[in-house]
Amino acid sequence: MTLARRGRSIAVSGFLLSGAIGIISSTQTWLTVERADAGEAILVPGASALPLLAPLSLAVLALGVALSIIGPILRLVFGVLAAAASLFLGWTTLQLLLTEPLRAVTPTVTETTGLAGSAAIADVVAGIQLSPWPVVTLVGWVLLLAASVVVLLTWRRWKSGGRRYRTDAAHVEASAGPVDAIDSWDDLSRGTDPTR
Repeated sequence: MTLARRGRSIAVSGFLLSGAIGIISSTQTWLTVERADAGEAILVPGASALPLLAPLSLAVLALGVALSIIGPILRLVFGVLAAAASLFLGWTTLQLLLTEPLRAVTPTVTETTGLAGSAAIADVVAGIQLSPWPVVTLVGWVLLLAASVVVLLTWRRWKSGGRRYRTDAAHVEASAGPVDAIDSWDDLSRGTDPTR
């Protein structure tokens, strides 16, 4: 099957998978802070290291669910939004991987030790160890970017949502063929007698 035919299923799967990776990752330990004062190591979860991780991951999940039933124009809008989110989250995750993430651990170290201020935090932090979770999350953002590109390339050729999502009267009048139980209930909900 071509990309145009499978575009919707590829995009929705990519959105849902990357959003799930982000949500799961936000609860896992991203950074381990070794203390200079010989205290117990401080574990920093993804949601603390990257505060927008959980909310934006939830938004990606919602976009993925909505993408399966929305119309053509919103497909394009959602594709652009998801691409922007993937670039933003990918960039911030990459910065965390490539630089000394002292700023990312500051809120958790302050909460644990009661110390505030960058100088005091720098004195108590002997080292910061990265877990594999930031890399896993970065892969999720690359997947989201790829799924967004699929949406932007194929959004015009997707079949429209099923007739159960339509509410216009013209669709009800124009539908021909066998009537199933769901359509009968929908007709009753609209006040139409499905037996006529």
